[in-house]
Amino acid sequence: MDTKIISFKEALSQCTGKKHILLGNGFSIACRSEIFLYKNLYESADFSNNEHIKSLFSKLGTYDFEEVIQVLDKSSFILPLYNTDPNLRNSLKDDSSLLKEILLKTICGKHPDLPSEIRDSEYLNCGLFLQNFDCIYTLNYDLLLYWTIMNLMNREDIKIKCNDGFSTSQEKDGFVVWSSENHNTNVYFLHGALHIFDDGDKMVKFTWCKTGIRLIEQIRYALKTNRFPVFVSEGTSKEKMTRINHNAYLSKAYRSFASIAGNLFIYGHSLAENDKHIMNLIAAGKIKNLYVSIFGDENSKNNIKIIENANSLVNERLNYNPKIPLNITFFRSKSAKVWR
Repeated sequence: MDTKIISFKEALSQCTGKKHILLGNGFSIACRSEIFLYKNLYESADFSNNEHIKSLFSKLGTYDFEEVIQVLDKSSFILPLYNTDPNLRNSLKDDSSLLKEILLKTICGKHPDLPSEIRDSEYLNCGLFLQNFDCIYTLNYDLLLYWTIMNLMNREDIKIKCNDGFSTSQEKDGFVVWSSENHNTNVYFLHGALHIFDDGDKMVKFTWCKTGIRLIEQIRYALKTNRFPVFVSEGTSKEKMTRINHNAYLSKAYRSFASIAGNLFIYGHSLAENDKHIMNLIAAGKIKNLYVSIFGDENSKNNIKIIENANSLVNERLNYNPKIPLNITFFRSKSAKVWR
């Protein structure tokens, strides 16, 4: 395959106008691969009471939780065509829900306890990377982006605009409250995050400064008391959209991403089918230039698939919006030096 791959610096030099970034799991892996690689999450997960669910991973030849969730969800959907036993279908749906809970608890259990476990130089490098962008969108659930934003707020050597829409002027039981009327928001957790909770009438954010309790401790306690964060881990893209549409914060974030134009950089994401709802927004939107990160050998199986997925968006754009063609450029992820 003869695909030209340039450096992140070269990609930036090509841009005019607004630049946005979409972060995938590769953003977290680049910081702490020993934690956030799917294989490591799988090996840390507690399947002691659910060995049959664990066996699904080996049967499917994957460590990807979302891939297994997708299989369970799709199977429960088509099963009535072959078997009318409702108990069997409910069992598949229950296992899907249980696996989402296991994933959430595994991420939370493996997560660094303190922001200080990320080196100061790593926060600085990440800030230098993020300051290139007008809007920051992430598909990750962990606290790394949030911790970085908090760290940058207190620095004198770098200044970037980071507003997640949660206002300190509004509080509820010590939590910071999200306002849909905050028009300066430029940081969005498209699939939710560990520190964002639906409190019934309001969306709230856990913070250390309001409680004096470490953020990860607050989240772990919430899980123990069966209180779960806003967390989109549904298997299929369609099911993710259903979850998004039923949450005011998520749907606002989704609409924001749909509205962007100019340049979009994608870092650490495979453009896979289970996030087709996000890819559809790119194909149908007003983005002119799409820059996609490539890690390692561009001729590897995974990278060939990423390149194919990216190029398919060019053809899809012609169907949606032929007056604004989509240009694809690939850049080497390591050249961005996101964390180090």
